Amino acid sequence: MITVHLRYEIDPEKLDDFTEYGRAWIHLVNKLGGTHHGYFMPSEGDSDEAFALFTFPSLADYEVYRAASMTDPGCQEAFELARRTRCIRRYERRFLSPVFA
Repeated sequence: MITVHLRYEIDPEKLDDFTEYGRAWIHLVNKLGGTHHGYFMPSEGDSDEAFALFTFPSLADYEVYRAASMTDPGCQEAFELARRTRCIRRYERRFLSPVFA
């Protein structure tokens, strides 16, 4: 199992656009074989930082998802939303191995 942790630097003036982007990706990751654990938006503290977590059964399954996202119409719409609104300034991706009880 592999969990992807995304740290986003977002434009705090475009929080609604980023929220729309996040909601789209929750559905898309789940549709394409992953389990999305949600987006975590600014509340207290930094107003320009958000996080997302999602899990795939293996790194190979994640790679299948990545390839599929390049042609999936819904994924392309989400990518375009981020490009058009510039709600994301930058992001970092980490791969983690989860430990459950």
